Amino acid sequence: MKTPPKESSALIESPSFEESLRELETIISAMEVGQMPLQEALDTYKRGISLLHQCQDTLSSAEQQIRILEANTLRPFTADPAGERENNG
Repeated sequence: MKTPPKESSALIESPSFEESLRELETIISAMEVGQMPLQEALDTYKRGISLLHQCQDTLSSAEQQIRILEANTLRPFTADPAGERENNG
């Protein structure tokens, strides 16, 4: 009798956007120095591309959620603390 495959890889939490961005910045800094052996540079580049795609996907998802919440009528942001106080108090 076959047992279903374990979903352990699905349970592994992916890093947050901020963690991914920090790691990507670290990778960029390390690669700018240019002192990595070729194979390590290639592996690091692949990891960087993966992180870049993850960050882009996260940002695209956030943008889509904002558009839905704003009913596709994005408004320019205006910081008006005085006007906000008048409306709230």
